Amino acid sequence: MDLRPPKIAGACLALTMLTGIPVATAAQVPERRLTKPDATFPEAFGMVGGLRELRDGRVLIADPLGQALMVVDLVAGTADTIGRVGAGPGEYRQPDGVFPLPGDSTLLVDLGNGRLTVLGPDLSFGETTPIAQGGQGHGAGQGSPMGGMNAVLPRGTDSQGRVYFQALGLGMRPGGQLPDSAAIMRWDRATGAFDEVGRVKLQERRTETSGGRGERSVRLIQTPLSPQDAWAVGWNGRLATARTDGYYLEWTEPGGGRVRGDDVSYRPVRIRRAEKEEWVNQSSSSGLRVMVEINNGVRSMSFGRGGGGGGLPDIDDYEWPDAKPPFVASGVRVTPEGDAWVRRSVAAGDAPVFDVFGADGQLKERVTLPVGREVVGFGRVHVYVVLRDEFDLQWLERYERKT
Repeated sequence: MDLRPPKIAGACLALTMLTGIPVATAAQVPERRLTKPDATFPEAFGMVGGLRELRDGRVLIADPLGQALMVVDLVAGTADTIGRVGAGPGEYRQPDGVFPLPGDSTLLVDLGNGRLTVLGPDLSFGETTPIAQGGQGHGAGQGSPMGGMNAVLPRGTDSQGRVYFQALGLGMRPGGQLPDSAAIMRWDRATGAFDEVGRVKLQERRTETSGGRGERSVRLIQTPLSPQDAWAVGWNGRLATARTDGYYLEWTEPGGGRVRGDDVSYRPVRIRRAEKEEWVNQSSSSGLRVMVEINNGVRSMSFGRGGGGGGLPDIDDYEWPDAKPPFVASGVRVTPEGDAWVRRSVAAGDAPVFDVFGADGQLKERVTLPVGREVVGFGRVHVYVVLRDEFDLQWLERYERKT
């Protein structure tokens, strides 16, 4: 099964009337603009796939397209490479994410080798674990081609060293339909246990099958910009989920309790040609690919980021909704102090806007970044962003933020 970014049109969930989207009333909140970085790195990256601020103020960066893991000092403008490309100890093929672990250690996501590697406080390479792990079907579902396997692609970690990821949502419902939601899973590295800690609405999708018996290929085709929930987890284990049944922020406590904020007002952003081109360019250049193969009944998975091949798909081959959802897919991040930043949907070319929610789920402020920027991580007092240039290279900037 090839689950690469879609190449042809999927079933479209159209919003029949823009006026039919609920618009809740909300009190005015403080608005702030971050206009000038206090540090900029002088060299470009292929992609800042993961970023973690270290104790001494430097940042650890995983560049999956440049195949490099680096420690960057933005003040000095220097970078040191950690490890090297390969499949052995101290090596990686496509470093994609870096997440904090207890004891000032780091979890490295190595897509190219399909494994998770623990880095010590001195950034030495330690134990590895496969991304694809067998299980009892947690998050896979009956009829899933995963056959009970979990793809542990981390979205976050907590102070106990547990890893949070989203199940792929491939299990078929009765009648052969794809599910409309997926589980948020928590993996305890110490015990190996998998627990479902929440569920999120998925975007509209369908499958397309080709080939004959023995060489059948199945592709998962998404409907671009159709509504879906977005989530992230804090170091304290609280789960922040932005919901699309309206627009609000919901916190899930480690013990399962929930805190729901008020509905937030928003104006629908019409999808024009520019929005379609923006989506295609972004998904084609940096989209995650998960490939599932079944040979003689044996299942295996491989992973990659960007460069799916075949060139850009034709925008006119897709069906599109009339308007964007209220926020960006995977647009939630949690700060070290426990606020949730949710990236709002804006028109193509407009400055990015973030709604900042407190621990009570209520909107507390709105932050605007300069045009073309994307948040890639938070530090104790800074927010790290990248600017993508016309050659698809990324330039790292650091802005001071108020908490």
